[in-house]
Amino acid sequence: MQPVTPNWRTSTYTGTENCVEVADNDPTMVMVRDTKAPRGGLLAVQLTTWAAFVEFAKAG
Repeated sequence: MQPVTPNWRTSTYTGTENCVEVADNDPTMVMVRDTKAPRGGLLAVQLTTWAAFVEFAKAG
């Protein structure tokens, strides 16, 4: 399987401060990184874990 180049994006609900970027175009994982330090590393989670987090965040 070819590696997928992350398609980084930010939420339309965030401003310019304290933001994260998400790349969800990979069929195996979702990646999250700090907008202010894009080369500082990233968090990669399984699709089911990300979906559970999103549902939890919506409920809060």
